[in-house]
Amino acid sequence: MANEDIANEDILMKEKTAPALKLASRIIKCRTAPDPLRLFTAGAARFYGSRFFWQDKNRETVFVGFGRVWSCTVTASDGFAQMEDEWRNLKGAGEVYPETAETGTGPVLFGGFAFDGTVAKQEWKTFGQGIFRVPQILFTFKKDAVFLTVNGCGGTESVQEAEKTARSLLNGSTAFPALPPLKAVQEMGADEWKKSVATAVQFIREGRMDKVVLARKLELAFDGVTSPDAVLAALSAQQNDSYLFVLEEGSESFIGASPERLVKKTGQHILSTCLAGSIKRGRNEAEDLELGKALLSDQKNLSEHGFVVSMIRQVLEPFCNGLNVPGAPVLMRMRDIQHLYTPVTGTVKDKNTTLFQLVKALHPTPALGGIPRQPAMEAIRLLEKMDRGLYGAPIGWVDYRGSGEFCVGIRSGLLKGDHASLYAGCGVVKESEPEEEYKETSVKFTPMLRALGGK
Repeated sequence: MANEDIANEDILMKEKTAPALKLASRIIKCRTAPDPLRLFTAGAARFYGSRFFWQDKNRETVFVGFGRVWSCTVTASDGFAQMEDEWRNLKGAGEVYPETAETGTGPVLFGGFAFDGTVAKQEWKTFGQGIFRVPQILFTFKKDAVFLTVNGCGGTESVQEAEKTARSLLNGSTAFPALPPLKAVQEMGADEWKKSVATAVQFIREGRMDKVVLARKLELAFDGVTSPDAVLAALSAQQNDSYLFVLEEGSESFIGASPERLVKKTGQHILSTCLAGSIKRGRNEAEDLELGKALLSDQKNLSEHGFVVSMIRQVLEPFCNGLNVPGAPVLMRMRDIQHLYTPVTGTVKDKNTTLFQLVKALHPTPALGGIPRQPAMEAIRLLEKMDRGLYGAPIGWVDYRGSGEFCVGIRSGLLKGDHASLYAGCGVVKESEPEEEYKETSVKFTPMLRALGGK
């Protein structure tokens, strides 16, 4: 990015005061648009271990973030409230800057929560119960514009230094690293998992719950270190209708291509998604249509979907003046799978309602936890015998005006050196058959497995 590529009249300088930290942010409207994927890779040499990538499923907003001027690890029992307080203090309580109406510019907080904050972390120790950061450098790609935000905590000089670094990124190497050969794929406790599904069905028939979501894991081994850059490039090419995300923390990366929005907030308007009930894609158009028709009339899947719709309606109604909930689901077709889908929209009553409050109220939805929530979570802890970490949990962003979006971290995996752990789950109801649920999770592994060179 040369100097002439920046519209100086669009530069905004803002300073926000938090205890012991003075955060300064500079917003620059760019005249040229670098490629987001290549930009992400260009930052590897200097910022590997502290990069963030986010792309919404419509590709209307893409973020590429580097470094950190502020970070926070979730430690409180109520991590959502902790992050809300931390973010409010950092950006300045109640301060709003109306000079730019662009969401996702200026100070933006990125990160994710753990699925279950009560479980001690082992495999996910690096990410703990959740981790968030404000990047030093943030590129925000919109449909018709690109913005650069540079952040510093040392006044104007630190911002200027971050801007120099941002410019240098655009001249860095953009060759995507190759994936190392995949040596082995190991299913973790497949037979035991099927027995857990059968036990969950028995619990449901005994009246302990109506639905529970059980997940399982694949372990992959490579002949070399697996970089998130190569995996992200593959996911971008293969899953063009999904949320794409990468959250690096040191030598580990949480990466995925999720079809599922948890909640989006733009001003006072919110959008959530009911996504539950699945079937594979057909080998041709005729078979695909037949499978979709079967899904739309399948009582087991319709019942599972109905639990999600009912819960999300009940959770969001107290926050909203009114909700728009369609009376029947439609199909959402992904590359490898099709889902029952119902969008939910509304307008919040109280302008002080925050995105973190909505995320806390919604997570976990019955699509990832179960219903009722508490007995379902207890069954997950008893039957899964693993820690989901950030899998199935909220991951996303919120800007200093309060707008933002969180998706559900599914179709995802943890990259750690020359190994990767992939996760997939399915909703168990009283009609569930363990072998069929096992096959469904196999389909859900496909996006990440393919991106990592597997079959």
